[in-house]
Amino acid sequence: MVHRDADSAGHVAREQEIAKAVIGAAASAQVVPVIPVRMTEAWLLLDEAAIRRVAGNPNGRARLGLPKPHEVESVADPKHLLRQCLLTAADCTGRRREQVGKRFDEHRRNLLQRLDPQGPVTKLASWQRLTDAVAAAAELMA
Repeated sequence: MVHRDADSAGHVAREQEIAKAVIGAAASAQVVPVIPVRMTEAWLLLDEAAIRRVAGNPNGRARLGLPKPHEVESVADPKHLLRQCLLTAADCTGRRREQVGKRFDEHRRNLLQRLDPQGPVTKLASWQRLTDAVAAAAELMA
């Protein structure tokens, strides 16, 4: 698998970039491009309960301002939004808030590990492309 966020270049440009790199490296293995629409963090904005658990405040009630599922792939900066949501979900101030902010990479990793591959992410075009690419690669290897 090769991961590259689409960012402003778009899915097709990134797919071509990966294909060119694979050819340039003379790689013989089947490559599965993983290209979220903006950033992988967009996928993590779909599970409010997981965000609250990872932030250490599973029973919190503060509004997180998460986008609706049909809007998540068009969020301009999902990484920034996820960082803000984690801070809001932690619902703390001072030194603890600062500590939560410094643990963003760990929190993101935990959210990725908890991502339900059969959950709301299945409705996203980028996830559907990923699962189709994995299925095609598996079929070629069979």
